Amino acid sequence: MTKDATAKQFDLEKRTARFGEAVIAFAKTVSVSPITAPLIPQLVRAATSVGANYVEADDADSKKDFRFKIGLCRREAKETKHWLRMLLAAEPRLRETARPLWQEAKELNLIFSAIRRRLDERSSLKLRH
Repeated sequence: MTKDATAKQFDLEKRTARFGEAVIAFAKTVSVSPITAPLIPQLVRAATSVGANYVEADDADSKKDFRFKIGLCRREAKETKHWLRMLLAAEPRLRETARPLWQEAKELNLIFSAIRRRLDERSSLKLRH
């Protein structure tokens, strides 16, 4: 693996960890009510799972396992956007604070989708040859 590739992997690991930390900090600002109480842990679980699954993907035993874990990263990022939306329906005053988190979840989803797409393209190329 090249030095550049290693740096990019490390950056994505750091980026997903920072994202989880930012969502935890945001979740601490949400007023707990009967509506928000079940939403907060769902949001935190989804957001922190992005990084946890990326770490597992980075340490995957096979290409198939890597592909699967990257798919989990993608789904958890998308799920994070959903839970942010639900929390904002309950707490609209947090919209501006949540906007960068939603944007980061969107970007992470796009990144993991691109990784997955490249893996699928490589796999289909190998099948053709």
